[in-house]
Amino acid sequence: MNNLKKYSCIVIIFLSGACSFNFSTKVDTIDNTAFVNTLIGTGGHGHTFPGATTPHGMVQLSPDTRTLGWDACGGYHYTDSSIIGFSHTHLSGTGIGDLGDILFMPFTGNLKIDPGTSENPDLGYRSRFSHTSETSEPGYYSVNLNDYNIDVELTSTARAGFHRYTFNNADESHIMIDLEHNIYPDHGPEHEFHLINDTEIAGFKKSSGWADEQHTYFYAKFNKPFTCLFYDQNKEVDVSDSIKSKQLKAVLTFDIEDGEDILVKVGISSVDYQGAKNNLEKEIPEWNFDAIKKEAHEIWKQQLSKIAVDGGTEDEKIIFYTSLYHASISPYLFSDVDGRYRGMEKKIHKSNGKSIYTVFSTWDTFRAFHPLQTIINPDLNNDFIHSLICKYEEGGILPKWELNANYTGTMIGNHSISVIVDAYMKGIRNFDAEKAYQAIVKSIQYDTTGILFPTDNVKNKLMPKALHYLDSLGFIPSDLENESVSKALEYSYNHWCIAQMAKELGKKDDFHKFIEKSKNYMDYFDAQTGFMRGKNSDGSWRKPFDPRFSRHRKDDYTEGNAFQWTWFVPHDIQGLINLMGGKEQFAANLDTLFSTSSQLTGDEVSSDITGLIGQYAHGNEPSHHIAHMYNFVNQPWKTQEIIDEILGTLYFNNPNGLAGNEDCGQMSAWYILNALGFYSVCPGSPVYSIGRPIFDSVVIKLSNGNDFKIFANHNNSKSPYVQSVKLNGEPMPDAFFSHDEILTGGTLEFVMGSSENKMLFN
Repeated sequence: MNNLKKYSCIVIIFLSGACSFNFSTKVDTIDNTAFVNTLIGTGGHGHTFPGATTPHGMVQLSPDTRTLGWDACGGYHYTDSSIIGFSHTHLSGTGIGDLGDILFMPFTGNLKIDPGTSENPDLGYRSRFSHTSETSEPGYYSVNLNDYNIDVELTSTARAGFHRYTFNNADESHIMIDLEHNIYPDHGPEHEFHLINDTEIAGFKKSSGWADEQHTYFYAKFNKPFTCLFYDQNKEVDVSDSIKSKQLKAVLTFDIEDGEDILVKVGISSVDYQGAKNNLEKEIPEWNFDAIKKEAHEIWKQQLSKIAVDGGTEDEKIIFYTSLYHASISPYLFSDVDGRYRGMEKKIHKSNGKSIYTVFSTWDTFRAFHPLQTIINPDLNNDFIHSLICKYEEGGILPKWELNANYTGTMIGNHSISVIVDAYMKGIRNFDAEKAYQAIVKSIQYDTTGILFPTDNVKNKLMPKALHYLDSLGFIPSDLENESVSKALEYSYNHWCIAQMAKELGKKDDFHKFIEKSKNYMDYFDAQTGFMRGKNSDGSWRKPFDPRFSRHRKDDYTEGNAFQWTWFVPHDIQGLINLMGGKEQFAANLDTLFSTSSQLTGDEVSSDITGLIGQYAHGNEPSHHIAHMYNFVNQPWKTQEIIDEILGTLYFNNPNGLAGNEDCGQMSAWYILNALGFYSVCPGSPVYSIGRPIFDSVVIKLSNGNDFKIFANHNNSKSPYVQSVKLNGEPMPDAFFSHDEILTGGTLEFVMGSSENKMLFN
């Protein structure tokens, strides 16, 4: 079973006997991995995976139970009852599937070459399993394969996976290595195997899925000798040691006794076989599985100690530390131990001492994930930005949803801009600022010269005609461009971000130009309806108009409707207040958003519109800042009320514990920041908005050696309202404080109560 309950009970017993210690003493001794439930998000539409990985590691060694369909994006779904095998790469919580590279599967008996089906596992090598025999914790996963009575254990380092298979009934013992296996349809497979000797095998797969051209090499070492058969299109082929084709599998057979263990060490690389071998030999030089498991545990223990919380319920602690776990998975390490990595133009580069990362879901993560990193992992966030700049230099443009050295162009705006500017405005500047500025400006002006595009389809996503219309017409016509309103709003925000960095760099003309462009959002506000609406090329409003209407990716809004997108003006909330007619009307419109019917209209409603409170949709990112907008119109108690409702009703300690896709840590980062009691409403502005903390005491351990402490007095589930708040002993004049005030350390102290305090900042 999942070991979570066992460990949680140990920690709770310890705490109950440690009341004489001060909070800092308990912080230093608690192992927060005990509060992680890696199965959160593996049910519903969370799309997470339960397998073994390390913080931001290249390897995510996890069981795959399905490969097709929206809920296969993480490779595993909690409702499934059979396992196909264990692959080495996975995406965490995305809305599109990919990876699932290099699948290993132990089995016994007659040779089986097909995986079989979920309806009838006996048709192939997959096996039934039970959650009662499954253990999942940070850095480790185990399960019994019921059909073969094989105990599988998995752990990992940053760049290598370690398998331990115990064959309890060792009759005809085999391991399948399936290069055909993917968590997506592969449109251009190229495979090869190299049999090195009777204990080592290497292979390569080039694939085309969500990312057009992916290169994955592996090098595997076994503790026991094997014989090997190769299969091409499921037919045995007579080759001695090497084979190249498009649909390859290898079956390894072992001569072992009942109860014997087979250990497998697997290094991967995007560069070449030597890179995979180097990664393996450097990170797992010995055959001590338990030592690597312990090492992974210690790494996660350190990672999860960066924020220490006390108080709250057991479930709240589990959700919090699982959120911190999920916010520590991507982006993934992409450079090998020797510093080499594959660039956007598919050439091999050598990093200059900094690690290179991949999997940048910036449309999601600019909102809370990266702001969280600026607090708890500023050096790592700097490395992320360094990686983005390298990708700009290699490919000619900042990436939009970069994946394994591929531009995918997925989603709208270009929020590599937001990530760079937010860090820069918070003093994280250990990168080439002029190069970064050049990159952010080029990424938002319609110009395809000097840019490497793998396909016309991706080209049109990276440099959409929306930017051309914005430059030439001054707005984006809804009759000429899909999702015009959402794109216009996000570009307005992107322009504002660029203006902030221009000002810091002393580029006055650029500042004025981009700050003017940041006001373009005003053109889409219809005062008569009170919503942001699509405008035709002749200047008329698109008709008919229904703010509840959604047609997924085929209307004026991206994965949402007018109710949700009208509020995406994080950079100029006062301007939006003015458009709506002042603070009272603005607040009334917010009230309507949260209290109106959650009914959606249309035949193709976006499946991303989930986690509804009224028409507020917490399951998708465009809504994530809205609850804090009450703070801008002097009604902070309503922000506290809504935050309390979201924290308490849209996050759960079970597999179906997320209101939507995890989205590479964004859904979790939202929870972390708001559970602490504040949020970054507008990344690019180094200012935080307070909400409703749920823990009695918090210590954030900063990389500069300081601690930022948060206390909530009289805090409980029946006291969601802030009665007073002090920063470093002084009453706060309003609901906002700065990033610098976090960095210098100090104390944020709340007093909570059961009723709203309408005079909090008056």
